[in-house]
Amino acid sequence: MSSHREAPAISQDPVADNTDTYAFVSPDQPDTVTIISNYLPLEAPFGGPNFFEFGDDVRYEIHIDNDADGAPEITYEFLFETQVRNPDTFLYNTGPIDSLDSANWNRRQFYTVTRVKNGHRQVLATGLSCPPCNIGPGSTPDYESLAAAAVHKIAGGHTVFAGQRLEGFYVDLGAVFDLADLRPFQSLHLGAMAAAHAVDATHDFGVHSIALKIPKHELTREGSKPADPMAATSVIGVWTAASRRRAVVRHAGSGSVHEAGPWVQVSRLGNPLFNEVIVPLGDKDRWNALPAQADAQFLHYVLNPELAGLLPALYPGVFPNLAKLTAPRADLAAILMTGIPAGVVPGFQNFTGANPADQLRLNMAIPPTRNNPKPLGLVGGDPAGFPNGRRVFDDVVTVELRAIAGATYPLVNKSYTPDAAAALVTDGLGPTSTRYLPHFPYLGTPVSGYQTRPLRAA
Repeated sequence: MSSHREAPAISQDPVADNTDTYAFVSPDQPDTVTIISNYLPLEAPFGGPNFFEFGDDVRYEIHIDNDADGAPEITYEFLFETQVRNPDTFLYNTGPIDSLDSANWNRRQFYTVTRVKNGHRQVLATGLSCPPCNIGPGSTPDYESLAAAAVHKIAGGHTVFAGQRLEGFYVDLGAVFDLADLRPFQSLHLGAMAAAHAVDATHDFGVHSIALKIPKHELTREGSKPADPMAATSVIGVWTAASRRRAVVRHAGSGSVHEAGPWVQVSRLGNPLFNEVIVPLGDKDRWNALPAQADAQFLHYVLNPELAGLLPALYPGVFPNLAKLTAPRADLAAILMTGIPAGVVPGFQNFTGANPADQLRLNMAIPPTRNNPKPLGLVGGDPAGFPNGRRVFDDVVTVELRAIAGATYPLVNKSYTPDAAAALVTDGLGPTSTRYLPHFPYLGTPVSGYQTRPLRAA
């Protein structure tokens, strides 16, 4: 949920709230790429009796740009349908759910996957089952088996899963939203207090994920398998979105809703925290409604990020060099809007050209790091991680904090000396704050309402 509730309109529409996007070369099947799109932020494990689910009235989308124009050449669309077995009970389930077709499961969801390539539509699969939410040991006694049964092999060598997962984005929301207080360094903060351990605010919360594993040759513009990291054709741009019908009519007296008209985008997400931290309040709803290829109009927010100006004020005396840095932040524009050109980082590039667009840029020719992958990704010396795509465990909060604090500015101006704090700043959390799977769909098993625990320090 790196962009949960990030804009006024979408904060009121959680089933369409696109909270995280991941794109990475699959570590257990490196001839494929996995893209994950998350929705419905902060799912409390005990959130019944109407447990969380995808919206039947939302079209969920995964977009891929493979020719560096900022527009999608390939889109995967997901439409859901909810079926209720017994409308005369308030119960989500009337007994243990031991299979996806269990008669005890009263409210099931199914979905259709459509691939759109250069305007040509192909239905890859229909009637695919979602798993239930993880209710507890009485209702979902073997949840891992239910989730595994909801992993589907479909046409074109694709693998897909749609359903509840454990939130993989770890962040100390309570502190960060309190004037960017970073607990490990809060003795240096404007509201000085003793340093403290970070608290993972998303601990035990769930999220609804759409995970898609795609053969690499299905993503390149010429159908090849990318092998050269320095080739432009090895790089794709990825972002995800949600759309609703333009017109909605609510019928008095019945509670029913009729929708009509073309689909209209209401949420999108490429890089983590982009709309949440970079785009100001007055433009957030408009940003969510626009296509990625229109992002040139937001470039000035990246070149002059508000948070970079706030850090010296919130941490007096800690960022003296950052306080004097007034040049446009070309380093952030490269990381977030165009990709990193060849020659900036030896042996690496994920450049998609001069067209600015908020996308995760993934160099598919760079293999996954099998031994000791670094959560700080490229900043930590691991080119298989963020901002080369984004893996589920990448510490994007720390990476982006350090970048905004000036740690990456020497990439474009070697005469600049970053403040010592720029290489140290963090919210204090890491991948051990949550749990992941070593295999598809990679995000961990959601915690049930019966098992949930209070927030704890990391």
